[in-house]
Parts: sequence; C-alpha cells; structure tokens
Amino acid sequence: MSIASERTKRILTTHVGSLPRPAALSEMMAERLDGRPYDQAKYDAEVTKAVAGTIDWQCRHGIDIVSDGEQSKAGFFAYVRERISGVERNPDKQQRTATRERNDFPEFYAAGHSGTQPAGSLCTGPMSYTGHAQLETDIANAKKALEGRSVTDLFFPCASVGTVEGAVINRHYKTEDEYLEAISETMRVEYEAIVAAGFSIQLDDPRLAMQHMLEPSMSVEDARRWARRRVEAMNHSIRNIPSDRVRHHTCYGINMGPRTHDFEMKHLVDIILEINADFYSFEFGNPRHEHEWKLWENVKLPEGKALLPGVITHASVLVEHPELVAERICKFASVVGRENVIASTDCGFASTPRAVPEVHDTIVDAKFQSLAEGARLATKQLWG
Repeated sequence: MSIASERTKRILTTHVGSLPRPAALSEMMAERLDGRPYDQAKYDAEVTKAVAGTIDWQCRHGIDIVSDGEQSKAGFFAYVRERISGVERNPDKQQRTATRERNDFPEFYAAGHSGTQPAGSLCTGPMSYTGHAQLETDIANAKKALEGRSVTDLFFPCASVGTVEGAVINRHYKTEDEYLEAISETMRVEYEAIVAAGFSIQLDDPRLAMQHMLEPSMSVEDARRWARRRVEAMNHSIRNIPSDRVRHHTCYGINMGPRTHDFEMKHLVDIILEINADFYSFEFGNPRHEHEWKLWENVKLPEGKALLPGVITHASVLVEHPELVAERICKFASVVGRENVIASTDCGFASTPRAVPEVHDTIVDAKFQSLAEGARLATKQLWG
C-alpha cells in the first residue's frame, strides 16, 4: 500500500518508534551494556523474537505505519556508540547539567524524577560507520516479521545529526562545522541503506526542540540559529534520499515533569518546514502543546507534506478517551486538510533497558487502543 494514496481515504495511524521490550531481552541487553558475559546466539534470537512480537502487536492494534520498536537498540541515541568508529564510552562520572527546567524545579528533579541524561560517549577519533552487520540484521528481522502481513509502511528510527552531536562529546574535530560534517557523512550510510532496503527512515531529533531548555544562556534567537544550522547538516545527510521516505520527529524528551520551558512551536515551525522530509512528527497530545494546532491556521503546509501530531502522550499515565483522540485529529484536519494528518504519539514509550518505564506496558496497550479507535472515529467524521 502507498501512504500517499491511503491517506486520501482515511486517517492513518503510526507512532514514534520505541516500544516496550520483553523482560528477557531487557535483562540480556543490560548485561551486554555492562560488559558482563552473555550468550550472543541467545541474544540474537531474543531480538528477532522481540521484533516479530512488536510488529504483530502493532498490527493487532490497528497501526498502519509500523516500526521495529527499536528492539535491538539500547536507546534511540545510545546505539550509535556500537555502530560508529571513533566513539567510546565517556569514563568520567556524569553529572546532570543545569537546565532551565532543573533550575526552576530543583526539588522535583532531585527526588529522582525523569529528566535529561548527560552525554555518555566521546568522539576521540575519525568517525565512520561500522554498524553494517547490525543494520543488516535489523532489516532482516523486520522483513521476516512482515511476512504474510499487510502494512502501509515500516520505518526505522535513526539518530539525527543533532542527536548524535548531543550524545557524543567532540574530543577530536577542530571545529563545530567539521564535527557536524563528520556526523552527517557517517549517519548518511545508515539512512541510505535503510531506504535502499525498501523502508522509510525517521530522524529522531528531540534536541532540535530541547536545546533552548538545555542551555539557559540561549535566547530564542540563539536557539533558532542553532536549530537552523542543525537542519542544514541534517539535510546534507539525507541529500540522496527522496523526501517521501523521510520522517522527522522532534519532541521534549521523556520527561514527566512540569515542562514550563518547552520551546514553543511558534519559534520552530518555520525551521522544521525547511527539513527535506514529507512527514513531520511533534508533540500535541499533552497540556503544554495542545493549543499549538492553531499555529497551522497561518502556516502554509507545503504540497505533499503531512503532519504527524501526537494525539496520545508519553507524558501522562492517563489513557486518552477515543473521542478526545478523534477531536484532536479533527482540529488538525480543519486547518491543514484531512489527507495531511496522520495520527501519532508524542514520543516513544521505552527508554533504556534498565529504566523503570514511565508508562507501564499495560497502559501503553490501552493508549494505543485509543489511538486506533480515535482514528476510526475521526475517519467517520471527516469522510462521512
């Protein structure tokens, strides 16, 4: 099936990418990360099984555009250390840095609530992509899991240039521009291989929206200049890929906090539209951003592009009512057109294998049921 043709008939559903892992896989992944002994063959089998299980779960829940659930990755950015030469674990004890959010709510975050993780890797030599075998396995697992199934598309979440820059502290390249160029050329290998295999890529790019919060010294204009430079580098990394195979996702991280310093979409929307992607994913399904659909009354969405607003959120354990989900979808449809809206999630629902999940698996299940039911209700309202 084609996304372009299907989205003219109904509201399609998707999500951001990461989904809960089976307990057995999480345990083995933690052993692997810690350098403890583990059975490689058993680990590989658990990953294959987990990918099949998560794709089956998505299909049963009525998700049209699916992912591999990031089952093989220890995190949406942590995986790059295993796939890029010149990158190693940061041996220094990592202290959480001051951010606008932590500065305003120190007691809340001191109590152990979720927040931004510091960079855990260092670039100590020339970067090059070495993850070909892991990527081939990811692709093979997805293809096997799709056998006998009909989905509209499958995407692989990939760390964006800005995400890699934030996760890996530069200790090798002389200038910022050299470093961004190196990341762009390195990650380009992964992006192009995925598309060549017949799938789409999603550029996971939360830092684009978060940089202003992370750097208290930045003004809004500073943050906009910073973001525009990262978009230039990102576009360079996908220059050989058709835009209809590219999704871009930005958000404000896995943070169930006050979030009063989230960068407002009005400061970022024009920059996001400069990205050479056909699909734009962002937060909408929570009280900090639900009002921002009105921006699109005065923003021209380019021809052929589609919005993937989150209509269920990772930032609350409350399960959204399907009628509320439908209402959220219809708000966007009223300003950009029903064929230009794909119902999605605010963010992913699994972080690292060691983390206590912010949203329990059973609640994720209920939220996805509401996502699919809400999309069906919206389809009836919008297509009659």
